[in-house]
Amino acid sequence: MSPHAPHTPPTPVALVTGANRGIGREVARQLAGLGHHVLLGSRDPRKGEQAAAAIDPGGERVRAVRLDVSDAASVTAMAERIARETGRVDVVVNNAAILYDSWARARAADLAEVQQALDTNLFGAWRVTQALLPLLERSPHPRVVNVSSEAGSLASMSGGTPAYSVSKAALNALTRLLAGELRAQRVLVNAVCPGWTDTDMGGGGRPVAEGAAGVVWAATLPDDGPTGGFFRDGKPVPW
Repeated sequence: MSPHAPHTPPTPVALVTGANRGIGREVARQLAGLGHHVLLGSRDPRKGEQAAAAIDPGGERVRAVRLDVSDAASVTAMAERIARETGRVDVVVNNAAILYDSWARARAADLAEVQQALDTNLFGAWRVTQALLPLLERSPHPRVVNVSSEAGSLASMSGGTPAYSVSKAALNALTRLLAGELRAQRVLVNAVCPGWTDTDMGGGGRPVAEGAAGVVWAATLPDDGPTGGFFRDGKPVPW
């Protein structure tokens, strides 16, 4: 190569958790379309492979990665595999979430259910981010997006869905903490509410592609973009 040949920037690497369906799969599809190499995290390897093949039949842009965010050993194995195969991560989208407990009320909630929701929705994102932080710090443009929900907004919270709401409020708090701590490392960390979308969990609402677009916006922010914010469709949501 000529010493004066233009330097081609490396293909950005993105991990999306809980990506075999819904918002996660659509975020993976959109990021792949923008030129990212996407690692599609899925607890069920078969479903992950099917989702990856549906997005990218040739397997050049999207690969499935077995990942159960509630299992520390699974998270460690995922991080070790990415370290071996790519050596860095540019984007982490913490999307995996469970238990939209619309039937429950805080005054009588099953605390075992609440704990289960926290283990995936909060601690899952925390585990994944901690495990991938050394790889994020190797990126020229590191981004972390925590897929949250307006159900976790203290400003609008009034009752119902206690496990889900508390876990998302806690995820928002984690977003603020990580953003403040990682500012010096240029890691932009934001929470995004995709809005009410027509997923298996949401059941109705707007097209999944519209909800996913706000997540992709945060995943592809410029270096002078916001950090420590809570957004929907690129606009701030009250905490």
